[in-house]
Amino acid sequence: MPTPGPHYRVDLVELHAHLYQLTLCVAQPARQQRLSLPVWIPGSYLVREFSQHLQGLSADCDGHAVPLRQLNKNTWEAATPAGAQVLRLRYQVYAFDASVRSAWLDAERAFFNPTSLCLRVHGQEALAHRIEVHGGAATLGWQAATTLPEADAASPAAAPVETPATPAFHCLGRWQAADYDELADSPFELGQFWSAAFSVRGVPHRLVVSGAGPGFDGARLQRDTEAICEAAIAFWHGAQEAPPFGHYLFLLNARFDGYGGLEHRHSTALICRRSDLPQRSAPTTQASEGYTALLGLISHEYFHTWHVKRLRPQEFTRYDYDGENHTELLWLFEGFTSYYDDLLLRRAGLIDEACHLQLLSKTLNQVLQSPGRLVHSLAQASFEAWTKYYRVTENSPNATVSYYAKGALVALALDLQLRAEGRATLDEVLRALYQRCQGGPMQEADLLAVLEQCAGRSYAAEIQAWVHGCADLLTASGPVPGLPELLRAQGIDWLTEPVPLAQRLGLRVSEAEGLQIKNVLRGSLAEQAGLAAGDEWLGAEIEAPSSAWRVRKLDDVAQLAHGQSQIVALVARDGRLLRLPLRWPDPAHPGAQTVRLQRMAAPKPAAPTTPAEAQPDNAQPRPWWPE
Repeated sequence: MPTPGPHYRVDLVELHAHLYQLTLCVAQPARQQRLSLPVWIPGSYLVREFSQHLQGLSADCDGHAVPLRQLNKNTWEAATPAGAQVLRLRYQVYAFDASVRSAWLDAERAFFNPTSLCLRVHGQEALAHRIEVHGGAATLGWQAATTLPEADAASPAAAPVETPATPAFHCLGRWQAADYDELADSPFELGQFWSAAFSVRGVPHRLVVSGAGPGFDGARLQRDTEAICEAAIAFWHGAQEAPPFGHYLFLLNARFDGYGGLEHRHSTALICRRSDLPQRSAPTTQASEGYTALLGLISHEYFHTWHVKRLRPQEFTRYDYDGENHTELLWLFEGFTSYYDDLLLRRAGLIDEACHLQLLSKTLNQVLQSPGRLVHSLAQASFEAWTKYYRVTENSPNATVSYYAKGALVALALDLQLRAEGRATLDEVLRALYQRCQGGPMQEADLLAVLEQCAGRSYAAEIQAWVHGCADLLTASGPVPGLPELLRAQGIDWLTEPVPLAQRLGLRVSEAEGLQIKNVLRGSLAEQAGLAAGDEWLGAEIEAPSSAWRVRKLDDVAQLAHGQSQIVALVARDGRLLRLPLRWPDPAHPGAQTVRLQRMAAPKPAAPTTPAEAQPDNAQPRPWWPE
């Protein structure tokens, strides 16, 4: 009989205290058995220190206490006696994080990622892991949703776990994971939730929504989610082939506020604002901005099923749960996914061309308005996500660039250039990359090889400039046109408009409680004046006529500064009042501009000039829409 693997019991009995009670049984433990809790969760690149929420850890063998020694912030060692058959550990985990990354528990709902609850048993990671969840009277009627298979009653378990003497105690389910990695990659949703099942290419899918209001249009969300799934599967596998997984689960938590998602191998955990869910009273011919964003989130995380969870950086071949896992390829995996999430909505018929161009314009402007794009390469931004992207400070816009947004623009530039040259599209490149790496680990060299194979020329210069350098995608780089020319070749006009006043001054502000300065952008008029993050802008002095005024919004400042070349900003900083001369932007010279994309009214121009070796006689420009 095979050695039983670790056996976890999760009890939902202290709902108002937000405490999970856990019992872990380890069969045939090592003489000095080590156990640890992950410090991060794959897909969210920040050390989150989940062990901070673990408390009351104790151990015993056969009813006798076993000494525990903490080795570091997240690792313990049990001094198990020789010949011990079963080591039993008991502990609690505080769960009050409503995000998709950790764990939540209250009287209405339970959600957890096993990385937040389940200690890793060193030396037994490759064994099958069992987990069961039990609740008391308050959880009667609750359901459970996860992608783990139900545990076979005949399969070996480390040891039976006693049932606490709690009234109406009941089991919500028992499941089994092939190993610790599968357990860690399988979130759980528990409670009374809305659920629907559908099939795509013969593969069962389930959609679970918790927290929805009474007017929630579940049928519309199911229909639109199904269309997204079909579009993504068609992208990767064509018209007939089935996806490389046997089931899939969407876990969506609707709250008063919130947005985000986290990919898993057979599921995704999502969060959205309750007001962004489709309503039965709303017209189905158009989607609200919030609902469109939700559909984009669903598309993004589902695309990750191939592009992160299977095809992935070589550094992610096996995760190290005890520290940072660095890679320079997040621009490829998160950025390219960000390019395709909205594009697949367009191909699925869920948004029109105008909406897609509006979303793309938003991405362009996000990058344009980040001075950090000029000093921090995409490869650096990917590698340093742990210390820069996920640790936002007042200086973040000046120090780094989003590998989501700029990575999406690299994907756009590559796709449009490939189409202009007429030999391939980025769709074909990613499918060829998936095949080359057999849906597994890859390196940047694999991408370069597939680009050259599909396009008939090397793209090393573009990748070096756009990814490892800080080249501006908006202008021509060597023989390759910039994004304005590439878009115009597809009949998309690149229009510019003056930026809002805050951007012209180089500020990001909050006006909720007075005029608070959040960020000062590098090289801006605000920086030259000496304004700083954290300042409260109280008033303004003007010269003609000489006077001082109280301000609460930037619009107040704009009215006072009309016709002035300079004003004096009156700000409060660290208990002091400061007078800071500020040069006012000249309305005749708008300076920085925002981008707006729209379909050209006139016939689109010819494709941009491309290197001669990239233009064989039979090459023809490929259209962007539809694919």
